[in-house]
Amino acid sequence: MTPGRRRLLIIGTILLLAALGWALATVLKPAIQRTIVITTGADKGIYRGFADRYAPILKRDGITLDIRSSSGSIENYQRLKNPDSEYEVGFIQSGTTSPKETDHLQTIAAVSYEPIWVFYRGDTTINRLVQLRGKRVAIGVPGSGLLNVSQVLLAYSGINRDNTTLLEMDAVKAYQDLENGQLDAAFFIGRPDASMQQTLLNSDLKLMSFAQADALVQKFPSLSKIIFPRASTSIINDLPQADVTLLAATALLVSKDTLHPALAYLLLEAAKTVHGGEDYFTPRGAFPNLNTEEFPISDESTRYFKSGRPFLQRYLPFWLASFIERRLLILLPFMALLLGLLQALPRMAEARIKNRLVIWYREIKSLEDEIWRNKQPSPDQIAKWRDEIENIDAHASQIRIPHRYFQDVYALKQAIGIVRDRISQVGGKMKE
Repeated sequence: MTPGRRRLLIIGTILLLAALGWALATVLKPAIQRTIVITTGADKGIYRGFADRYAPILKRDGITLDIRSSSGSIENYQRLKNPDSEYEVGFIQSGTTSPKETDHLQTIAAVSYEPIWVFYRGDTTINRLVQLRGKRVAIGVPGSGLLNVSQVLLAYSGINRDNTTLLEMDAVKAYQDLENGQLDAAFFIGRPDASMQQTLLNSDLKLMSFAQADALVQKFPSLSKIIFPRASTSIINDLPQADVTLLAATALLVSKDTLHPALAYLLLEAAKTVHGGEDYFTPRGAFPNLNTEEFPISDESTRYFKSGRPFLQRYLPFWLASFIERRLLILLPFMALLLGLLQALPRMAEARIKNRLVIWYREIKSLEDEIWRNKQPSPDQIAKWRDEIENIDAHASQIRIPHRYFQDVYALKQAIGIVRDRISQVGGKMKE
């Protein structure tokens, strides 16, 4: 085997071994992570309730939802935008953050309305926030989305800490202080069927109806106007005794943009199961949706709402679908490249062998042309030609190539013989 051919074979073997090693490492690597770390909210809050309902749905596909409590939406945002944090998914309330492209976060789906409730004491009917000026008002806890939204809404009505006593406290403390008269009003957030909302709705406290809801939504587009229908709390007692206009933020399921696509699809399925039914404010199927502009929408969500789960995930167990998508589909283009390389190597070897033969054909042709051009060669010139043709013949005899190319070697030798005969003819004429 010639050095050139040996070098080519070594290079091809190295590439093949490297490819096989990479393929083996890829297949042996776990197909997908089995745990999702999610940041929610208070232990008994609305977000924790969502996560608790997601967990058993994800468990069916072998995924563990690691639920971590937080102070609320703002803390969730801070956790998720940190690229070094372990948090991958969380709930963020619309209107509570100012997202940036550098956050590398994406919306999986908008999953639910979060009604904002203002309960108050006293005989006077309150239907405008400006009426709270000078009163004692609870506005939520630090790190919560409610605190941010309530401050923005109050600011539109000219209310701030200079002219009103704004107190930061949790929902339980706010309710207790309302009942014992230490507060005049308090902001709350949550679904009507949540335990705190049920307690408030069945108490003697009054619920504010936002008379200026349309104007407030224009100024604060992250909020929506919703109606809490008459008698929704109790048909027997006719509570409330009239439709109540509320404002609502939207709960967003947000993830880092590094979340594996397969996990995004599982989260979307869980969200559809949990939030797809009708409730007080929306018809069946209204949530989850992509009606939000807070964060970029994930590509998986766009595809999911257009055509559902990927084909393989519909008909195969999740682990198997994930394996095929992550392993075989990734390997297919690579295998095609490897196959092309394996097919190219013989052609490259053949081209190299042919090229070696062509070099000597060129030498023979050049010598033959020189003989034909020289009509009166000298004895020395003829002797030189003989030396050249014998030198070419000697090199041709040393060429080591596979058996299937022997016919090419003998064709070369035949060409050498023709030129040798031509030289002999010229030499014979000189003697005559």
